Formats: sequence, C-alpha cells, structure tokens
Amino acid sequence: MTAQGNPAGEMSARDTILARIREALRVPAPMPHFQSQEIEKGHAAGAKSSTGLPTLAVLPLDVAKPWLPDGGETPAERLRILAENLEKLRAIVHRLPDMTAAADCLFALARERDWKVVAYHGHPLVEPLLSGVPCSTLRVDVDFDKNRLEACDAGITACESLVAQTGSILVSSGTCGGRALSILPHAHVVIATVDQVVSTLGDALHQAQARHAGRLPSMLSFITGPSRTGDIERILVLGAHGPKELILLLVG
Repeated sequence: MTAQGNPAGEMSARDTILARIREALRVPAPMPHFQSQEIEKGHAAGAKSSTGLPTLAVLPLDVAKPWLPDGGETPAERLRILAENLEKLRAIVHRLPDMTAAADCLFALARERDWKVVAYHGHPLVEPLLSGVPCSTLRVDVDFDKNRLEACDAGITACESLVAQTGSILVSSGTCGGRALSILPHAHVVIATVDQVVSTLGDALHQAQARHAGRLPSMLSFITGPSRTGDIERILVLGAHGPKELILLLVG
C-alpha cells in the first residue's frame, strides 16, 4: 500500500490529473491574443528576453475580433445589433423621433403602470421629460433618501453609451449619481440618443473619457438587461437583485 492507502503502482485521482497536465504542457501552443516578439521595439519574431524566454506583446485589437461578438461597422448596423441584443436580454426599447415623443412615451409608461413616484438624477436629457409626468418625482442628487428611493416605482437616468456588441448600457456617476438609482427602484428607465450608440465596450470607455476631458467618472457600470438569476433549478427569474424592467427610450 502507498502512503495514501492506494495499492502500490495505482495512481490517485490527483496523480492522474497532474499527469494529464504534464502531457498537455509538452505541446507548445501560442496564446491567441499575444505573440512572441516586442512589436514596439522592433524585435524579430522569436526574440528572447534577458531571462532567455520569448517576450510577449499585446497584438492589435483586430486579432481579437474573431473571438468577440460583432458590434457593427456603420451606425445602421450598430442600431440593428443593439436592438437585437436588447430584445434577447428582455429589455424594452422605444424608438422615438424627438424629445417631445420621448416625454409622451414616459407619460404613457407612468400611466399604464400606475407609477406613484419616480426617482431621477438631474441631467439635460432627463429633466425636460418630467414636467408632465402623472406622478410624484424624487431628485436623488438633491434629496437622497435610500428608503424613499427603494419605494419608488422607477428610476430614470441618462447614460454614457449604448454598446451594440453586448447590448449593454454604460452609466456613470455623472448620469445617475451612483448605483442606487439604477438598482433600487422596480424599473430602470434610460434616456439616450442614437449618437450614443457605439460598437464595442472599448469604444464606450473611450467615448466616456473623451466626454469628460480625459478623466473617467468615479463610478462606471455596464448594465446588461434587467436583473436576473437562474440559480434555483436553472429557472430564469427577473428582478432578483435589482430592477425587473429595463426600459430604453432611444431618441433620434
């Protein structure tokens, strides 16, 4: 018997796993997003570092494209892909020609869902829509009260960008103050314009950086569909850890 209690010569499960790892490591395989050369320094392929090992440099973004979802090359493609991804994620999208139509849409949503109180963060895209809303309003960047916010029927925010690639909405401290407004109310309504639609997650971050003069906001959060969980018997449940509804009013 071995020290582990196995008959002599018989491999344990641990030994079997380690043997398979050693076997796999015998065959070299390049990482798809890296290459063994320093492009920036102009080294030839296979250049060695001071340790004698190949140096690694990140390849251009184009190399990763085959592994990433399509985000669209033109504005029309980005809008189409965004709408498809949002539909798959069970978000609700209203395409609206102008801010007047957006105000009418918000009024109709509040009336149909019988909203009593909606919370919002002060923003040039949000405030004009609230003058005729048929319910009470709570401005969280002026009067923040967690208990009142949690009891609100909806939270209304602007956003930094809409990401076609993943159907995500990038919000920030500048557009919704903090995470609470987009998490605590039962529904999250986002007001955005078509020029905020970008192709990739990277484009969204670059756009936010440019909008804020090179300095990113203190809080950034990508929202991808309404809150959900499938932990219990793999049954999808919406609204488990946040809003049950994500509604996008897309203007333009």
